Amino acid sequence: MPTAAPTRDPLSATFAALADPTRRAILTTLAGGEASVTELAEPFDMTLPAVSKHLKVLERAGLIERSSRAQWRPCRLSPEPLKEVSDWVEPYRKIWEERLDRLDDYLSDLKSGINTGPPAE
Repeated sequence: MPTAAPTRDPLSATFAALADPTRRAILTTLAGGEASVTELAEPFDMTLPAVSKHLKVLERAGLIERSSRAQWRPCRLSPEPLKEVSDWVEPYRKIWEERLDRLDDYLSDLKSGINTGPPAE
């Protein structure tokens, strides 16, 4: 089975990185501030190289940045790709809110006995 070619679309890379629960948990930790690879690996039952692979995916997607301070290479959240996801999702959120508001109105009308359907013959 052929593998998909890597994408250069930043939004797709962000969604792909966010698809993994371990990577989402890492981002949640980094939302509280910088952390080392060792600190990020602590809650997971996996090796440091496995955590490093997750960090590389997040870094390629632009979701985290790493810096060097002597022997310490802290990771920190880079929020711009998350803003791009939010901007892309926003119109759909509005559509669903409007639909749910209409459904709520319809259910309220049904509950109060108002006939909102077509006129009876």
